Amino acid sequence: MKISLINENSNRIVQNDVICKIRDLINAKNLERGDKLPSERMMSEKFNVKRNHIREAIRKLEFYGILKSMSQSGTILAIGLTGFNGMVEEIIALDAPTFNELVETRISLELKTVRLAAERRTEVDLKRIKDTLNAFKEKITIGDDYLEEDLLFHLAIAKASQNSTMVSLMLLITPPILITYDRATVCEGDKVISEIKKHEDIYLAIAAKDVELASKMMNDHFFKLSKHIENEETIKPKL
Repeated sequence: MKISLINENSNRIVQNDVICKIRDLINAKNLERGDKLPSERMMSEKFNVKRNHIREAIRKLEFYGILKSMSQSGTILAIGLTGFNGMVEEIIALDAPTFNELVETRISLELKTVRLAAERRTEVDLKRIKDTLNAFKEKITIGDDYLEEDLLFHLAIAKASQNSTMVSLMLLITPPILITYDRATVCEGDKVISEIKKHEDIYLAIAAKDVELASKMMNDHFFKLSKHIENEETIKPKL
C-alpha cells in the first residue's frame, strides 16, 4: 500500500473531496460495520472522478482502519458509522506534517526500535545491520550521497526489533524527511570519522545486546538533529 504523508496541495484537495463523497455515500446508504461498499467502478461513475482517485482514497481510509478490502469480496466498512464519521473529519482536517514534526516522530520511534533490536536481534538481523553499515561507510568515506544507505541502516535496526508495525511506520515517515532534508543546515560541521563512529557504536551495542547502551548511542546520534529542531522552535515567531 502506497501512502504519502506529503502530497501536493491539489492532490490533497482531490483526495479529500473523494473521501467526503465516499463518506456521504456510506451515510446515505446507512451502512453498518461489515457492510460492503459499491465497487470502485460504480463510485467512479457516480462521483465523476477517475478510478485511481477512488482507489487512492480507499487506500488512505484502509490505512487508518476505517475501510477494509477483502479478497474476492470488495471493500467493507470496518467500523461503525459514528466512529467512521468522526475519523473522516479528523483525516480531512490533517495538515501535511512539517519536517520538524516528522523528525520528532522518527527520533521517538527509533529510540524504541533500537532498544527492541538490542533485545531481540538474531544473527541474521545483525548481519543485515552490519551490511548496511558497511554500505553507509563506503559512501560517506568517498564523499558520495549516503542518505539512502543511512536510511537502510536504520530500517535494518527497525526490522531487528521484530515489530512489523514499527518497520511500517519507519517506511511511512522517512521518505518525506529525505525529501525535505536540508543537510547543509542540519549537518553543518559534521566529520566523516565521527559520523561513522556513531553508527558503529549503535551497531556494537546491538551486537552486545546492551539495551541501555544502544538507546544512549542512538540518542547521541540524534543529538545534533534534536538541537536543530529545538533552536528552530525557539526562534519561531509566536502568533
